[in-house]
Amino acid sequence: MTTSKLKVLITRPQEKGRVLAQKLTQLGICASHQALFSYQALANQSQIKQSLALSPHPVLIFVSVPAVTYAHLSWPLQHWPHQSVIAVGTATKKALQQSGIDNVICPQEHNSEGMLALPELTEVDKKQIIIVRGNGGRELMAETLSQRGAKVNYLESYQRIWLSLPRDIPQQWQAKQINCIVITSNALLERMVEILAPLDECWQKNCLYVVASERIAAKAKTLGLQRVINARGADDQAITGTLLNLEPK
Repeated sequence: MTTSKLKVLITRPQEKGRVLAQKLTQLGICASHQALFSYQALANQSQIKQSLALSPHPVLIFVSVPAVTYAHLSWPLQHWPHQSVIAVGTATKKALQQSGIDNVICPQEHNSEGMLALPELTEVDKKQIIIVRGNGGRELMAETLSQRGAKVNYLESYQRIWLSLPRDIPQQWQAKQINCIVITSNALLERMVEILAPLDECWQKNCLYVVASERIAAKAKTLGLQRVINARGADDQAITGTLLNLEPK
């Protein structure tokens, strides 16, 4: 077992956050977990069937694991008529496979840009496409596919519910000597900056932020965060590998 000076805060929600924190602890990295939001189903079976009826035999694009999870809970994915299924990344692909969907397409670059570069999404004139996601998110994919001639609709299978945290939660993190925070979305980043705003500038200057993509890294820098590292993925392997390779100052 290795040892580390890192004291990491995981902000990923629910069980996934707890599992990652446990993995890091087993690897000798001091890790705490604090979810900032939870999930709640947003679409029911009737709404899903209606959406699929409006977009017959569609290309289904799933942009996250929760999108898969809550869609499947509302109406099992094996019953969804479709032409093909695309997952944003390997974790989402695995969730689809566990839900009974085979032949899932997945880009090498796990983001909207990566999906838009797929051959299956370059010639989409007159194709029906449903993007399965949570409430809100990037519009790049829908806008680009529409420009390419596709008929694009959203199916929002879940919503985020932001948690009410104790007022002194930043002080609690200080007491734990947290010096590294893992952020896997822009929404989490913005919420974390809001929570930490009343504190001194050490959270901006000295704390290390390990983020899941270059887009989040760029956003972090615009918000004044000075030590930002891109793990190039939101999955446990990418985050764990990045943290193990870090040399904390």
